[in-house]
Amino acid sequence: MRRDIKPADEAQRLARLRDEKGFTAFKVRVGKVTGHDEDQWPGRTEELIPAVRKAVGDKVRLQADANSCYTPKMGIQVGRLLEDQNYYFFEEPCPYWELEWTAEVAAALKINVAGGEQDNDLAQWRRMVRLKAVDIAQPDICYVGGLTRALRVTQLAAEAGLPCVPHSANLSLVTVFTLHLMAAIPNAGDHVEFSIEDNPWTKGLFAPALEVREGKVAVPAGPGWGVEVSPVWLEKATRQVSEAK
Repeated sequence: MRRDIKPADEAQRLARLRDEKGFTAFKVRVGKVTGHDEDQWPGRTEELIPAVRKAVGDKVRLQADANSCYTPKMGIQVGRLLEDQNYYFFEEPCPYWELEWTAEVAAALKINVAGGEQDNDLAQWRRMVRLKAVDIAQPDICYVGGLTRALRVTQLAAEAGLPCVPHSANLSLVTVFTLHLMAAIPNAGDHVEFSIEDNPWTKGLFAPALEVREGKVAVPAGPGWGVEVSPVWLEKATRQVSEAK
């Protein structure tokens, strides 16, 4: 997902990846990160939403991520545009800490509202479920505090009848962890978040590398997490060490 790209170019890029890799779902960015109702540039979101749908066709599932951009009023307006183009979910429409705002948007729209990637407090997750702020839960294993805490979130979601589509925004170990998590829970969503962007720092981190074939990526099947972290990568990596005193 990118915001620094013209809507027509993003639409063409996703259509090409559909044909080359077999992807059956994509997520696009709308609005501006914590943008106070502003767009990345005027008119971008209104142009992007239908352009991507037209380019990839009706059989591809589409989602949109607002990254905490909107107030409820504007979030509902953008949500209506997404509904008109049959998008599947609307992620983080409001500032993630404003759960009441997000709940207001979710109550007003038919499209699924997704969220939770930023949240690492289990009490906040319980509140999110209680408020019915989201229809799809998106814990990030690395943000939430590891696999055990992520499993607690998926259980909270399952008890509320919510599917989980964990946040895994780059091809580091978080995607490896996420694949294993989704394979282990009963309420996993239909698709895993798999980055199509170039993140140079993740290159060579582990082997074997994750590969998309016919729109699918396999859960690593070796011992443990199924991959080996490269000692060469670790040796070259920048380190920050903290000590308790």
